[in-house]
Amino acid sequence: MKTAGRKVLNFFRKPENVILTVLLICLLYLVAIPLVSILRDTVLVHTSEVNRVHEEAGSFTWYHWLRTFANDDTYSSFVKPLLNSLACAILSCTISILIGGIFAYLVIRTDMRFKKFCSTLFMFLYIMPGWTLAIAWTNFFKNSMTGGAMGFFEMATGIPTANWFAYGLFPIVLVTGLHYAPYAYILIGAILRNMDSNLEEAAQILKSSRSRIFTKITLPLVKPAVLSTILLVFASGLSVFSTAQFLGLPVNFYTLATKMYSYLNGTNPGRGYVYTVIMMTLSMCILFLNQKMLGTRKSYTTVSGKSSNFSLTKLRKARSVVSILVLVFVACVTILPFLSFAMESVTEVKGNYSLSNLTLQYWIGLDDGIGHAGIFRSAVFWKALKNSLLLSLCCAVGAGTVGCLAGYGIARKNGTKLASVVNSLTFLPYLVPSIAFSAIYLSMFATSRGIIPALYGSFFLLVLIGTVKYLPMASRSGLNSMFQISRTIEESAMIMGIPWRKRMTRILIPIQKTSILSGYLLPFISCTREMELFVLLYTPSLALLTTILFMYNQKGYDQFANAITLLIVIIVISFNLIINKITGASIDSGIGG
Repeated sequence: MKTAGRKVLNFFRKPENVILTVLLICLLYLVAIPLVSILRDTVLVHTSEVNRVHEEAGSFTWYHWLRTFANDDTYSSFVKPLLNSLACAILSCTISILIGGIFAYLVIRTDMRFKKFCSTLFMFLYIMPGWTLAIAWTNFFKNSMTGGAMGFFEMATGIPTANWFAYGLFPIVLVTGLHYAPYAYILIGAILRNMDSNLEEAAQILKSSRSRIFTKITLPLVKPAVLSTILLVFASGLSVFSTAQFLGLPVNFYTLATKMYSYLNGTNPGRGYVYTVIMMTLSMCILFLNQKMLGTRKSYTTVSGKSSNFSLTKLRKARSVVSILVLVFVACVTILPFLSFAMESVTEVKGNYSLSNLTLQYWIGLDDGIGHAGIFRSAVFWKALKNSLLLSLCCAVGAGTVGCLAGYGIARKNGTKLASVVNSLTFLPYLVPSIAFSAIYLSMFATSRGIIPALYGSFFLLVLIGTVKYLPMASRSGLNSMFQISRTIEESAMIMGIPWRKRMTRILIPIQKTSILSGYLLPFISCTREMELFVLLYTPSLALLTTILFMYNQKGYDQFANAITLLIVIIVISFNLIINKITGASIDSGIGG
């Protein structure tokens, strides 16, 4: 007994063991148990469903599952949204790979002009929240038949856009594909830049045509990057919410995510939880497929240690034309949205873009009967801005600190079962779609459970879910930084009797401060633009910039929605530039020339 107690005591004398044990307990409760909790909520009668189910609240029922899979409206309420989600995922993949892959080839493998400028602008598509492009699309192509007001296109041409073009599947997949095109650009571009040029040079010596070299050598080499892009974009497209809500709702186009939101926000939460479980299952299947493909696909050596210099494809006479076309395209999908947000926010009557109709009422005006003062005079806006920045700061500190400690513990106990389990738990939140993760925490913390009180409606719940959701990116940053530090550095400090706290703050963290700092800054940026994660959990007293934007959009207050969108984009891009300045790195560094 004494021996066992001594072993336990010795085990907990090591700080990495204490860290991993505490993280294991906390993550089991915050990540693993909620997954079980939401399964439980799919077979319970909720208070708002008593009259529909005709059973007491809290009683066991298969009602929600039967209504989803074996009911007269199964096709319209489940099968069709599922097919819509799959269509969004597949078509978004295709668009992102085509646009990102072609752009990567032009920037890296040709003598196109304006490479650096185009590369920087192109990355704005990812830096900006995905829903900003959805709002911009509405500004340009909404029609008076469905939207009630003209967009820029109808105003300029007098031709109303067709509903299928303005709303529904087509704009959703196009906007989602554009938003994730930088994924393909980064992944495919990295391989194209580092690929062994001897392979293509040998083919040229053998008089192979450029088309044959491209199809037989280049494409097989970029296949791993294409597969990675497909899986990333497919998972994101499958769970797309805000874009589908903005562009699909006007024509009753539903995906699994928007249908789930309508149930959870209505009087049938049990069915919404069923949809959450289905979305989680699909995401897990995608992860399993990804791991399977990584383990079985053929391996190609693309970095050989030799020079990766390669001859650029000469565009010859087409060089100027191609360069201008690419520049115009990139400018249209990045700069024009900014202009549309600004223009829509200063129009007094929607759809009228004449100079006489311009006003700053929605920015600085008093409440003259419109129901809201200008956003800069609105107490709601300033409170939302304060909440957003405070929430982002709290989530960044929480995720960054826990991620750094997790990285330290996992790196020091690498190879042990405890480290492996904690490592998996820290990454698990990444696999769950944000809107589904929000639903899980709504289920978990809407009522008190044991000694844990009901947290719904509290700022702490927003901080908690943000910290857990952004933990994967922070923990990856902490883990990578700690793996790069030799253990002999810390062992030398231990021999000199320096305590663990000082070893961390005076030695380890300063050595890798840039990498560790990114573990704080990335969650901050992500939180400032987050909508899906908080849309089910916020209350009027806890409004954020993204949630009041969502509210304005739902109520048809387009001028206010565009003003808030413009400010969010400016904040996100400004903080991203600050991060790049502090860390000296950018997400497209080394690719765009």
